[in-house]
Amino acid sequence: MAGPGGGSSDVQWCFSQVKGAMDDDVAEADIISTVEFNHSGELLATGDKGGRVVIFQQEPESKNQPQCRGEYNVYSTFQSHEPEFDYLKSLEIEEKINKIRWLPQKNAAQFLLSTNDKTIKLWKISERDKRPEGYNLKEEDGRYRDPNTVTTLRVPVFRPMDLMVEASPRRVFANAHTYHINSISVNSDHETYLSADDLRVNLWHLEITDRSFNIVDIKPANMEELTEVITAAEFHPHQCNTFVYSSSKGTIRLCDMRASALCDVHAKLFEEPEDPNNRSFFSEIISSISDVKFSHSGRYMMTRDYLSVKIWDLHMETQPVETYQVHEYLRSKLCSLYENDCIFDKFECCWNGNDSVVMTGSYNNFFRMFDRGYRHDVTFEASRENSKPRSVLKPRKVSTGGKRKKDEISVDSLDFSKKILHTAWHPLDNIIAVATTNNLYIFQDKVN
Repeated sequence: MAGPGGGSSDVQWCFSQVKGAMDDDVAEADIISTVEFNHSGELLATGDKGGRVVIFQQEPESKNQPQCRGEYNVYSTFQSHEPEFDYLKSLEIEEKINKIRWLPQKNAAQFLLSTNDKTIKLWKISERDKRPEGYNLKEEDGRYRDPNTVTTLRVPVFRPMDLMVEASPRRVFANAHTYHINSISVNSDHETYLSADDLRVNLWHLEITDRSFNIVDIKPANMEELTEVITAAEFHPHQCNTFVYSSSKGTIRLCDMRASALCDVHAKLFEEPEDPNNRSFFSEIISSISDVKFSHSGRYMMTRDYLSVKIWDLHMETQPVETYQVHEYLRSKLCSLYENDCIFDKFECCWNGNDSVVMTGSYNNFFRMFDRGYRHDVTFEASRENSKPRSVLKPRKVSTGGKRKKDEISVDSLDFSKKILHTAWHPLDNIIAVATTNNLYIFQDKVN
């Protein structure tokens, strides 16, 4: 598959690392709910259902083994959100981290936004390897001295100490969402960001926590007339006035904040007419968009619905320029997927560094890559059996009826409890992070 470096046929993916316990008995709190690389790819953050954020840092490359890229090791772990209770509505607010977004680095510290269903927090992650010593009014253990006992003045000095990584909450953005937050996105102006719930999109300034501007509101006067909800929203990577939001009806609206303060009237509406041959009871459910992502170039955007990934050119609203079937073999299984609620799973998608390949997850711990230039697609599996260091991933194939070949897996034997909803691609390298239930798999291309 193509990567930031180029062609499709020259990349062999191999196993690099797996994080998390390998037990079959998985605690609910350990289930990974979001994965995100920072802008350089040096840091990789995961959030889980227990409200924790774990940050991994890429080790520097070894001079003795130049063919081995640095592994990711735990850099910092902190509790981002705690469970809360809304006494007015008698509702429990889960601590689960819905999204993490990194801010571009401006100094030695790193900043990230994390959100649960209701509250967004800005975290500062900083390093400390020196400590001050030699205070005049304090003992070394922190106790204050009587000023009358001070007879000489000392100049405090910094002494080296073991490296300590601190995560501290710098801002808390609360009380702005009636419904569950599904998206946050940092603007290209690096000063504002948006947050979206089922019916509204709000615009925040990173320095101001006590107010936000409502820029989209699709709530009808009578809730019985509600026909669609917002499923995802994202700012354009270069134009600070442009953002998109997707809906459960399969439409994507592009809005321009220069037009009016409330962007209820969209600038563009991207929608593909439905194929009458595929019309069924489940059509509306499977057309709901679970994720929308702009390409790094800003020319295209990718949407993920239940069965497919679509690439849209921002200059053409009538239909996508590319459509990739992720697991078309499940179309005949929609009834049982509806009964076990899998049909409501929200799969995410991501671009590689130069927008030539897209990746998304599927069931049975499969994940799919689509090479846009070569129109080539491949399926890989994140599994413990393949977790020998540097072992090359073998493409998997699903048998859709008829005689099953030796290396194929039957549709009926797919495990729907094993699913890859969250994936991330290193912005500069062929390194990918794939979250299975409670494990984080890291794969990279094989360096000869």
